[in-house]
Amino acid sequence: MWKDYEQAINEATNYLRDKKISPDIAVILGTGLGNAFIDKIKVVQTIPYNQVPHFPVSTVASHKGQWVYGTLNKKKVLVMQGRIHYYEGYSMQQVSLAVRVMKRLGVKYLLISNAAGNLNEGWQKGELMLLQDHINLQPDNPLRGSNLAHEGPRFPDMSSPYSKLLNDKLIAIASKQKVKLHQGVYAAVMGPNLETRAEYRYLHTIGADAVGMSTVPEVLVANHCGLPCCAVSVLTNDANYDKPRRVELKEIIEVAGRSEKNLTELYSELIKQLK
Repeated sequence: MWKDYEQAINEATNYLRDKKISPDIAVILGTGLGNAFIDKIKVVQTIPYNQVPHFPVSTVASHKGQWVYGTLNKKKVLVMQGRIHYYEGYSMQQVSLAVRVMKRLGVKYLLISNAAGNLNEGWQKGELMLLQDHINLQPDNPLRGSNLAHEGPRFPDMSSPYSKLLNDKLIAIASKQKVKLHQGVYAAVMGPNLETRAEYRYLHTIGADAVGMSTVPEVLVANHCGLPCCAVSVLTNDANYDKPRRVELKEIIEVAGRSEKNLTELYSELIKQLK
């Protein structure tokens, strides 16, 4: 457990409170996602991560590394424009620190997005997948160590990690907006390398529809502290183990950018409907 973890949570929270940040809804934006969603927000403040005590700094070029606070559809929203990943060298407590802070700031719902490799032969890159469940293959857990008993139980139940309320609303919104929204299982791996053909085959065999390097740590902490959450993957590349094809980050970001409009519209309407 990160030394003085509780103190770090308190100091980061108090810093943002002093900035008069009091959000209703929080959003974590993944690889290649952000500009279209941010453009919809009436921005009140933008705070770089490095200004917040104890907060890790995003080192991935496609992640801006800043908090954006403002209003969207009459709701106060706090957006992480760029997330923190375990593969960057941070601890799981650092990776998920933001979720602890969100909860203490009064956030009622957490909306998450990510870019993921597509393992389902019936789907196409550029489409969206709503996470109904996940498989955690990462080598550590943000709940390991001393339990923060005032925030949640030692052994939190994970039978339904993604909010049925939020997922049902997203399915209905996607249907109305005629946006193809698959439902599936996300496998979380450590990274930062993309997977081998044998690893793609293994992931497909164990029931994963998509694979990525994020999201699950935040979802674990959200469930621990009782923060309802949902997550949508943009399927940015086809992970075909029979016909391997070299994938570059530039292509992943380009596909995510083309798909961002649909995800932005889904989350914008969801925020509008939440109370």
